[in-house]
Amino acid sequence: MSVLDVLITYHVAFLDGLRVTLELCAVIWPTGIVLGILLGVIAAGHPKIWGRFTRGMAFALSAIPTLVVLFWLHYPAQAVFDMVINPFFTASLTLSLVNVFGVGEMVRQAIADFPQQYLIAGRVCGLQRRDIVARIQLPILFRTLLPGLMVQQVIMLHTTLFASLISVEEIFRVAQRINSSIYRPVEIYTALGCFFLAVCLPINWFAAWLKKRYTRDLSER
Repeated sequence: MSVLDVLITYHVAFLDGLRVTLELCAVIWPTGIVLGILLGVIAAGHPKIWGRFTRGMAFALSAIPTLVVLFWLHYPAQAVFDMVINPFFTASLTLSLVNVFGVGEMVRQAIADFPQQYLIAGRVCGLQRRDIVARIQLPILFRTLLPGLMVQQVIMLHTTLFASLISVEEIFRVAQRINSSIYRPVEIYTALGCFFLAVCLPINWFAAWLKKRYTRDLSER
């Protein structure tokens, strides 16, 4: 059985798994981006409290495997509340937290490293603080952060594979079930790679194009 045969024979199961994966992303992506940007702005404005908190949480979540955090939030929570929690909700919460602090630290760092000469130039030109933020700082930060934010979301898409280990029926778990039936690991996981390639390649290409098109060296010469 070739990769094409696997795709044709089990395309319905793969598409169902991909649907669940994208449903996870539909929660993780907007939550991480919106709350992460808000957290990053607050952390940059209050570096002693929120800045340290954001840096600490981002460091901890990058140092501890996401799978461990997922298990911590899933199994103990069910024992504490004495109830069965839908693993989809646990995976959504865990991966959203990872995404929020990842985006938040990215935004905080970008604001902290923002070239001060642009702000000084705005004040010299007589612009108010609000106009400097809207016309100078936000456009430059948007151009700087957008490629990295998109790459971060691709990483979060890959991280959804961990949800299969707490019984979320996403695409990797579907591939495991198919493999347990016909045991063709090379063909099945190659087919899985094709699905991820189809989803991630356009995003990665667009992020690379944005980085090339809009990112500039903002350092002083």
